[in-house]
Amino acid sequence: MKLLLTGLLVLLTCTGIQAQEIKWMSMNEALEAQKKQPKKILMDAYTTWCGPCKLMDKNTFTNKDVVNYVNKHFYPVKFDAEGTEEVVYKDFKYTNPNYDPNRKGRNSQHFLANALKISGYPSLVFFDEKSNVIAPVVGYRTPEQLEIFLKMIANNDYKKLTSADAWGKYEKEFKGTFKD
Repeated sequence: MKLLLTGLLVLLTCTGIQAQEIKWMSMNEALEAQKKQPKKILMDAYTTWCGPCKLMDKNTFTNKDVVNYVNKHFYPVKFDAEGTEEVVYKDFKYTNPNYDPNRKGRNSQHFLANALKISGYPSLVFFDEKSNVIAPVVGYRTPEQLEIFLKMIANNDYKKLTSADAWGKYEKEFKGTFKD
């Protein structure tokens, strides 16, 4: 019996019961996907030297509730805000011509990050189904802290939140379901 259970465990482990993960794509891939099937974009703008970015990857973007929600409702984009990726957004090619491959730590900011007015890392930038910027969210977020933003954007509730008071009321009444 023990041998049968051990064999079953090995079989289940080898046949794809794995931790789910966010299906990250490049911004160019997300923009192309939007043309075929409109869906909002969630961009994780990070840098290679950013400690909170690494913590968010480890603690937030591996949370099963976050993974399931993001994969279902968004095209998730990983974007190195100091990297060299060429991105064509709104008919303009954004690059990072001042990038120094020999530099350790901070590097020059990518022109797309600059155009999106990203001022800190990590920054999450939400785009609507037509690639228009909805809002940036700057800073590390736990799964529970991120949930309100994910659901507010996915459900289009942000369109009704036109004042600080409206946001305060929304935030106070929000009932999260994500678990750590």
